[in-house]
Amino acid sequence: MPGAEGPNQGDAMPDRVQIDPAVDVEYRSYRAEREVDLPIVMSLVDNELSEPYSVFTYRYFLSQWPHLCFIAFHAGRPFGVVVGKQERHKHGNERGYIGMLVVENAYRGYGIGSELVRRCIQVMDERGAEEVVLEAEATNVGAIRLYEKVGFVRDKRLRRYYLSGLDAYRLKLLLPLKQPIETIGDGQEEMSAAVSAAELAALRVDGKQVAGAGGSNGA
Repeated sequence: MPGAEGPNQGDAMPDRVQIDPAVDVEYRSYRAEREVDLPIVMSLVDNELSEPYSVFTYRYFLSQWPHLCFIAFHAGRPFGVVVGKQERHKHGNERGYIGMLVVENAYRGYGIGSELVRRCIQVMDERGAEEVVLEAEATNVGAIRLYEKVGFVRDKRLRRYYLSGLDAYRLKLLLPLKQPIETIGDGQEEMSAAVSAAELAALRVDGKQVAGAGGSNGA
């Protein structure tokens, strides 16, 4: 069984792992009890960021929406994760949000990222979400292409949205789904998505501002 620890940073990873994603990849829901999977999520996401998140940021998502986090494993080793949330938007509609998406470089090109997103969106759809949104760096063509293949459309461009000063696109997917989301090969593009400084500014846990903003992943 997969352990609770995050990826071993001492293990050298090949440029590309050869797998059959239908056979070799296990997807597992986040285990909220005693935060047993928290180190896995933190390790995977922090490795893709220029600045790490505070643990409170992770707990904000994972304590309230553990059912919207899925982790991908190969041979018991975690290599991909998606983290989302769902709540009533200020305009009154039920909105899902993809906050974090990471697939390690050696596992890109097998459709793992789109499958993680698909599983998260499916739960949001089943729980009454009317739309799903996310932000992606305007320069991250690979990630934007993946989301558009899944069904997202560009809603607006957000100027200087990230701490790095880069612009972002807000992408939106309307629910309920008219047809199932198919798993699509991710290619070798960057697959990371991260909560922006602007999004973190709105996060509050127990009435207190979440500390520690993660930066752009540099993709």
